[in-house]
Amino acid sequence: MKAAIHRRYGPPEVLRIEEVPMPPVGRRHVRVRVHATTVTSGDARLRAARTPAIFALPIRLAFGLRGPRQPIPGMEFAGEVEAVGADVTRFRPGQAVFGITTRGANAEYLSVRDDAAIVPKPPGLTHAEAAAAPFGALAALVFLRDVARLVPGERVLVVGAAGGVGVFAVQLAKHLGAHVTGLCSAENAALVRDLGADAVIDRRAGPDGATPGGYDILLDTIGVTRFAAWRPALAPRGRHLFLSFGLGELVQMMLTSLGQGPRVLCGFAANDPGKLACVADMLAAGLLRPVIGARYRLDEIAEAHRHVDSGGKRGSAVVSIIDPR
Repeated sequence: MKAAIHRRYGPPEVLRIEEVPMPPVGRRHVRVRVHATTVTSGDARLRAARTPAIFALPIRLAFGLRGPRQPIPGMEFAGEVEAVGADVTRFRPGQAVFGITTRGANAEYLSVRDDAAIVPKPPGLTHAEAAAAPFGALAALVFLRDVARLVPGERVLVVGAAGGVGVFAVQLAKHLGAHVTGLCSAENAALVRDLGADAVIDRRAGPDGATPGGYDILLDTIGVTRFAAWRPALAPRGRHLFLSFGLGELVQMMLTSLGQGPRVLCGFAANDPGKLACVADMLAAGLLRPVIGARYRLDEIAEAHRHVDSGGKRGSAVVSIIDPR
């Protein structure tokens, strides 16, 4: 099968398309013929081994010291079950599925355990649309519902509202009953409003464009805010959420937990199959919709990574394996 490969960390140019063996099917495994996959900000960071200093050694130990232990990148996927192991009962050959894994999705075939984050694809979505959902939708769900514990009527500011996580955060916050403000570039303002935002701030305005004390939750989806600069925008018991964080944010989370003012919160969105099933239900009901900002072929994988590295990604960067552009 064909797969994207990189055997060392570095810029997008380290990526190649190679013929590699088909992934095996264990007794508890499902092999998926991938129709569509993506390049996420997480994929780009892992390719370059670009992490905060506090996580540099743990990430290298987990993924490979000098080069990736699993050379095929890619987290998100959608496709058709091609084969199942002898003990698999949840899935059958020919079934349309989508999901998220740690690595290996940027290939024609992928093998995952049947208890991993893989669920039936909502019938109303194309494979490309389904592949564009897990990373961003799971992060939005975990941070808004579980970490921030958003309640109806709260005021939410989504920073990076047109990005891969931001487009789902805007929709989910609105679904949960919040008043939503999106911070994004001027050219993406119409998209963010169309997704449900009540107000939009031009990202060039920065903290000066925010309403003083106007937000119960500030969700930074792209790692560009600092608590000290944005604290005046938070309500007295506001929460400043960081998807991407380092030692400074961890220290601030500990210190702010001791006082009565605004708090810093950090966390991780694990690849949870139960939460992905919840996302699938919301996609099927039309409560969430994916945004595809760019499309590529598998042999354009390096170009897709360059696009993500540029910081100008709108929604998801989808890589079509079988589906037409």
